[in-house]
This record gives sequence, structure tokens and C-alpha cells, in this order.
Amino acid sequence: MLKYGLALIAAPLVLTASLPATAQQSPTDNLAKISTHLRSMSTMTANFSQTDRSGRLLTGTLTLKQPGKIRFEYQKDANLLIVGDGKALTLIDYEVNQVQRWPIGNSPLAALLNPKRDLSKYGKIIPTRNPDVLSVEVKDPKRLEYGVITMVFSKTPGAPGGLSLDGWVSLDSKNNRTSIRLSNQKFGAPIANSRFRWTDPRRKRRGKR
Repeated sequence: MLKYGLALIAAPLVLTASLPATAQQSPTDNLAKISTHLRSMSTMTANFSQTDRSGRLLTGTLTLKQPGKIRFEYQKDANLLIVGDGKALTLIDYEVNQVQRWPIGNSPLAALLNPKRDLSKYGKIIPTRNPDVLSVEVKDPKRLEYGVITMVFSKTPGAPGGLSLDGWVSLDSKNNRTSIRLSNQKFGAPIANSRFRWTDPRRKRRGKR
């Protein structure tokens, strides 16, 4: 089971085709809009569906708190949990009692979890057919081993910065591709830091995840 989460952490979501855009603002303006959204989004909860390159589908709930905190709570039979505590991303596989941990900065998810990151240096707008949909590819050209993430946003009145994150695709250095689609996004609700703790399955004492 561990390998399915690894692609998400170490690993773009082509929700819309990369075709010539019409009636869209300049790439610089759109990068600024996305940056504003990420900086304005204090918290978010959503349902997610994850598909890997083999077509395996997993679902669950996503909890995000800026900066750097995220929790992917998978369906119960997956026995899998991914938590970002502000400094590192931890993948916990309760089926085989394994834990792996990476600095957030070494993951493509850093583009989502570090709202201060300068997208003008690392981001490239991907044209879409729909002027109400923005897509940005983010990668560090000096650290290609960290992977690539392509995030897709829809213009949503009332959402932080007028945008809502619809999902992303992550691609790691081994070309492992994972797609995440979000639904039922909600913003701004208080979220306790305790949501980003986890139980270590390597210990005999097993508690609530």
C-alpha cells in the first residue's frame, strides 16, 4: 500500500486540455491571482479522489491549514494516512506498519503548502479552453528530482482570492503520476493543530489515528 501514497508525495492534473486560450488575462496576471488565492486561503477542507498511473482509485477527505499543514485521510480499507505538520510530510501505512518522512520542500506539494513561494520563479501558466479555469505547472528547474505539480483552479466568487482549487497532478522523477480531484471545498473554518498529528504504528501502543 505504501507505494500509492509515495507517488502523491514525491510526484501534473490535466483537468483541462492544454489548448490555445481565449479571453484570458496575461500569464503574469493569472500567476498573481493564484498567489493571492494561496496566501488568502487560511484553511480548506474537501473530499478527494486519487488516481495513480495504474488506474487505482482511492478516496478520502483532505484537511489543509496554512502554512504547511495537510492531512489526507483515506478510505478506511486503504489503511493509509499522509500528514504534513508544517515541516515534513509523513506517509503512514497501517497495513504494513511502515512510516516514511520527507521535508515538505522536497515535494511538489510545497507549491501548495508554502503560500510565500514565488510562483513567478517556479510557475508556468498552462492555457486552458475555459477562461474561468486557471492551470499552473510548478517545478524547480534546479531540483527536478523533487517532481512537478500542475494545479487547476476555477474562478469562484466568495472563495479566497476568487479562486477554488479543483485538484492537481503530481509527477515524480521516476515518471509516477498521481491525479487528485477535489469536491465540496470549504474555506476558512477553524482547524486545530491536533488534526495534523498521527499515531506511529511501529509502537505497540495503537491509538486513534
